[in-house]
Amino acid sequence: MKVQDVVNRKGADVITIRSDETVAALVALLSKNNIGAVVVSDAEGYVHGIASERDVVRGLGESGAAILEQPVSALMSRDVHTCEPAEDIAALAERMTEHRIRHLPVMRQEQLAAIISIGDVVKSRLDQLTEERNQLISYVQG
Repeated sequence: MKVQDVVNRKGADVITIRSDETVAALVALLSKNNIGAVVVSDAEGYVHGIASERDVVRGLGESGAAILEQPVSALMSRDVHTCEPAEDIAALAERMTEHRIRHLPVMRQEQLAAIISIGDVVKSRLDQLTEERNQLISYVQG
């Protein structure tokens, strides 16, 4: 199974925010969309970072409520790991686990195409294993 298969199933919608928006706007966006992270990008779709609930919590711990008025760029992660649609999900799962990554922007020709989460990866692997199990049962029962 490939990243593109997961994107096809879940959709390619990506919630983004600009780096000059406030952290308060980020919190509202995360809450409104019931998501854990957003891609920080510009109008052309270039990825500049990723900002997550965890980043907000760290910012609150370090700066208190004042962080809410700071720009997203003050707390976003700039070292963003990405993936491509043709990548294998099993290999991606290993990479996400190894680097402790929860969200990966999917890039197509250096442009943001989708986002995939560790939850998406786990669900796809479970679906794949369930399908294999059902095929084996069907084969054995013949």
